[in-house]
Amino acid sequence: MATKRPNNSVVLVPESKRSKTELAAYTNRDKALLEAGVRRTSNLQAPIMQLEGHEGEIFTTEFHPEGEMLLSSGYDRQIYIWQVYGDCDNISAMSGHTGAVMEAHFTTDGSHIFTCSTDKTLAIWDIVTGQRVRRLKGHTNFVNSVQGTRRGQQLLCSGSDDRTIKIWDARKKQAVHTLETPFQTTAVCFGDTSEQLISAGIDNELKIWDIRKQQVLHQLQGHTDTITGVSLSPEGDFVLSNAMDNTLRVWDVRPYAPGERCVKVFQGHQHNFEKNLLRCAWSPGGDKVTCGSADRYVYVWDVTSRRIMYKLPGHNGSVNDVDFSPREPLIVSCSSDKTLYLGEIED
Repeated sequence: MATKRPNNSVVLVPESKRSKTELAAYTNRDKALLEAGVRRTSNLQAPIMQLEGHEGEIFTTEFHPEGEMLLSSGYDRQIYIWQVYGDCDNISAMSGHTGAVMEAHFTTDGSHIFTCSTDKTLAIWDIVTGQRVRRLKGHTNFVNSVQGTRRGQQLLCSGSDDRTIKIWDARKKQAVHTLETPFQTTAVCFGDTSEQLISAGIDNELKIWDIRKQQVLHQLQGHTDTITGVSLSPEGDFVLSNAMDNTLRVWDVRPYAPGERCVKVFQGHQHNFEKNLLRCAWSPGGDKVTCGSADRYVYVWDVTSRRIMYKLPGHNGSVNDVDFSPREPLIVSCSSDKTLYLGEIED
């Protein structure tokens, strides 16, 4: 059932947490005054907003396709929807999973959310009513990842510790395809045309599948430890992967890509003994990438130069997921410290 939480879910960064080099939000919520010389780049109430309300580690977050809202979920099994602007109110709380929510995304049209959980199920939620409209059962172990198609059919793909990848039609209860894998799958996404699927797992490989033939077309090798997150570029030509070998890589997934498919390697972030499934994301223009990091920082790289543009402090736990706003130069991060940070970056 959708419920509105009290209007106390946002805390502006206090004076004690400011540093001389970082943008900081302000304790005066009415004025949210800027430090002298700091140029604002968005309509956010303050340069940084901290969102509180979760009672456990937050594993997943994403902006709504229109940029006005964002979602978050994790260990406490609650799916929260927050307003991005104004006081960043928590406007809806949805519940129904009996295990931690590992990944959640909005549908392309923004009308629904789909989630996967350690309770072995997937779910589809109506964001207007806050009701679960579909529960998808079939996996026999933790479901680590879920992703939807960008266009065409309403399909979902999911990867699980049961060593299968399942493809679901959102209008049906049963999986329409099941792909067997030799190892546990930790991250999945569709290719741009939905005829292909990219999966990754504890075997350190990215696999590109032909869905109709149910066969692996390409095995992309280069990572030396478990891949924890994958993300398709805005144009659909490249895939970003984050792995426990402390590298973030870009792969060319075009059908007839010449030679070596690993075209970029980014370094600086960290994984650690917690072995969380740290996700990754592209900026809307495809010129920046970001990913989760266990060292409590949010990293943003320039794709062309491969240099670190931002190393943003603030969290007190592993940063598990990060996303760029589709509307303005904003970034949201969620952490094992039970909080989210929403902040500006340069345009």
